[in-house]
Amino acid sequence: MKAECFMEANPEAQRVAAEWVAKAENDLRTAALTLRAEGQRPTDTICFHAQQCIEKYLKALLVLNGSPFPRTHDLTSICALLPDAWRPDVPPAVLERFTDYATVTRYPGDYTEIPVVEARAALATARKIRKAARAILPTSAKRAPRRH
Repeated sequence: MKAECFMEANPEAQRVAAEWVAKAENDLRTAALTLRAEGQRPTDTICFHAQQCIEKYLKALLVLNGSPFPRTHDLTSICALLPDAWRPDVPPAVLERFTDYATVTRYPGDYTEIPVVEARAALATARKIRKAARAILPTSAKRAPRRH
């Protein structure tokens, strides 16, 4: 994802994007706190929240770009809707694995334990994409929305 100045979006789009960003920040915070927990860490939860952080930052960019998007956790599909210059510099296989964190690993069945080293890498990837997205977002979309 290349950092570029974002054209000023309408105030409503900026407000909605800020809401997506606030939720993304909560997910990032949850993943980081859970990773730092003592004892056995729920790595599926860490990876899920890392995925959610990425998904919500990408959706904030789509809101500001005026691009509609479906209700999906598929990061590959979401990235395809972004302008080329805004797409994360992440291999497709990594995006697919993140999609699994939001779907397959959340339910019983084919689930296998995620190693802590993979959870750390997921959090690092979320931080990398967050940094790139925030370089594109206007300042107004990076502030927490006001509560009424």
